[in-house]
Amino acid sequence: MSASALVEPTTGPSSGPARRSRRHRLHGSPLRPYAFLSPTLMVMLVLMVVPIAMVVWYSFQDSAVTIPSTEFVGFENYGQVLSDGTFWKATSNTAIFAGVSVIAHFVIGIAFATLLNSELLSPGVRAVSRTVFILPWLFTVAVVAVLWRMLLNPSGIVNYLITTLGITESSVEWLSNSATALPVITFINIWCGYPFFMVSLLAGLQGIPKDLYEAARVDGAGLAQQFVNVTLPQLRPIILAMAILDFIWTTQQFALIWMTTGGGPVDATEMLSTYTYKLAFSEYDFSAASASAVVVLLLSMILAVLYVRQQRARD
Repeated sequence: MSASALVEPTTGPSSGPARRSRRHRLHGSPLRPYAFLSPTLMVMLVLMVVPIAMVVWYSFQDSAVTIPSTEFVGFENYGQVLSDGTFWKATSNTAIFAGVSVIAHFVIGIAFATLLNSELLSPGVRAVSRTVFILPWLFTVAVVAVLWRMLLNPSGIVNYLITTLGITESSVEWLSNSATALPVITFINIWCGYPFFMVSLLAGLQGIPKDLYEAARVDGAGLAQQFVNVTLPQLRPIILAMAILDFIWTTQQFALIWMTTGGGPVDATEMLSTYTYKLAFSEYDFSAASASAVVVLLLSMILAVLYVRQQRARD
């Protein structure tokens, strides 16, 4: 008997169709996409959903460090936070800080993006300018904070220049003066954040058809009219999306404020993020800190809903 006769056949006339049928049922299962998503969903559940649920639960409790308690107090912690003058000062500072930053990011970003997209610069100068303009975005928050603290130090280069040029007679305490601290950290945030707008708007500008500008020139439109009637309408979806995202990110800025002013002097640069942090880790009032965090979460969710609706309308 030959060797081939000793090998038992592994397939039969009906095994091929049966295997294909099983494979078809597996591939066509409605649960198959969720099987691929399950690892990511588990990570999100552990790292996001569970901590958020715990913070919401703590906001309704009366917790203390020395005497752990699970006493349910309802909205008492929210009343404590909302009646605190420092909370409203932090809310006002956050709104000013985020609003001015977003507007300045857009203005500087659209100006630099338009310049880099124009023919005013040679290819070599344009390449160097792109590198220089995007540099602030490459630094980490810690590097930005240390850099500007050194520059704005009473004996730093900024005070040296303004006193040498006769702008002021003495050094200015930029980060220790309640009158200048908030404008200064807003300026720092603008400096390190505008490249995000610049890069996104530059990509949008390069996607606008040249025919639109040619048609506008044929109709007698000048550069300003082309910008208002062609450029801005074409960039509107990108501008709205970036503005909402930038506002959400800026309202949650913590590291830059904490490493430059720490929310001071007094409460001149107190933000919602630093206010919540101090409640938890300076005053050890975790219930009030949780309530403050939930308020910030609700505000962020409102902005997130606006962003999602804007994206759906764009699609």
